[in-house]
Amino acid sequence: MTDVAALARVRGSVRVPGDKSYSHRAVLLSALAEGSSTLTGLSPGADVAATLGAVARLGATVEPDEDRVRVSGPTRGLRASAEPLECANSGTTMRLLCGVVAGIAGSHRLVGDASLSRRPMDRVAAPLRLMGARLSGEGPTLHPPLLVEGGPLAGVEYHVPVPSAQVKSAVLFAGLGAAGSTTVVEAVRTRTTTEDTMREAGLALGVAEEGTGRRVTLAPGRPAARGWFVPGDPSQAAFFAVLGAIHEDASLEVVSLDAAPERVGFVAVLARMGGRVTLHDHGSFHSLSALSSTLAATEVHSREIPSVDEVPILTVAACAAEGVSAFREMAELRVKESDRFAGSMELARRLGATAWAEGDDFFVEGLGAARRFAPFALDAALDHRMVMAAAIAGAAGRGCSITGAATVETSYPHFLRDLALLA
Repeated sequence: MTDVAALARVRGSVRVPGDKSYSHRAVLLSALAEGSSTLTGLSPGADVAATLGAVARLGATVEPDEDRVRVSGPTRGLRASAEPLECANSGTTMRLLCGVVAGIAGSHRLVGDASLSRRPMDRVAAPLRLMGARLSGEGPTLHPPLLVEGGPLAGVEYHVPVPSAQVKSAVLFAGLGAAGSTTVVEAVRTRTTTEDTMREAGLALGVAEEGTGRRVTLAPGRPAARGWFVPGDPSQAAFFAVLGAIHEDASLEVVSLDAAPERVGFVAVLARMGGRVTLHDHGSFHSLSALSSTLAATEVHSREIPSVDEVPILTVAACAAEGVSAFREMAELRVKESDRFAGSMELARRLGATAWAEGDDFFVEGLGAARRFAPFALDAALDHRMVMAAAIAGAAGRGCSITGAATVETSYPHFLRDLALLA
């Protein structure tokens, strides 16, 4: 169990790790390219380390060099590995790798830890099967370990039934080696990290906005080797944004961020609640400032937070707000590293708020003026985002104890240190 101390005040600046989503995709594109790419500022967490390890097993050369990593793709392309591709706790690694290896001849076995092995992979398997790949796993919803039989693929037009950046990305990665163009149609837009990085790698990709959705069309091709600079992860910045807003005496800044619109929906949510949280545009990057605020309840729809990764920390904000906040259409939370739907409500109750569910919606009645949370304990269910959300609540309140806090290593190894340094 790890104790997190209350912070009497919050001051200072934080540089969060490199964007995890961007890091995964930059590593995969570098491995698929011919020649050497240099990646600066990669996420230091275990999730991206799993992706680096997997591409090394597929034949890429991975050479760490201080704050950079050089990834070199083989001239003849990646090849099947006789060893399993270890994805550890990273669902992104497993889902995107499914797309990468679907077009590589041979058998590919993808494995993960106990937590990842409980997560369904059927939604990523469906479009890849339409393209000609063969995937199998445990049970009807395809829990890992997965077996992917790679081979020739055909481009398809796939309409994503449930918004998912990872499913979209797997299809696009498979499309790089397919015969003919590949199109992914989203009814609800998701983060554009894959499209952005594929364009940066010189690939022919077209995007058309269609109402609330998007149509993405990719021509087959091989990425170009290049230098990559990974911006700070906005999902990690969300934790500090909420800390600044809910703490009684706070003024902090998060520097060098990616601020793609689909990644910073949490800023609009906090502003709507009355949070003094502001994004600042510095040209090639953004920063975020957060000041102590008085928050009011709001309604949060999954469309605003397409990956729903920020919902646990927004639940903490709702606990500090006056009134009842509603979180709408949050079914996706149930299939994350843990059941974050249940976990977010349990965290709210530990903080002294009232929380209940109706179908795929849940509600939190905040503490308002009594927002300084009492000491609490939480089992984070080996979920890094639940650890960080609980730690922020403890730091803003009167401290907390967390079981399973070491799991922050998957995405932000120095999170607890950086939090303590804001005292």
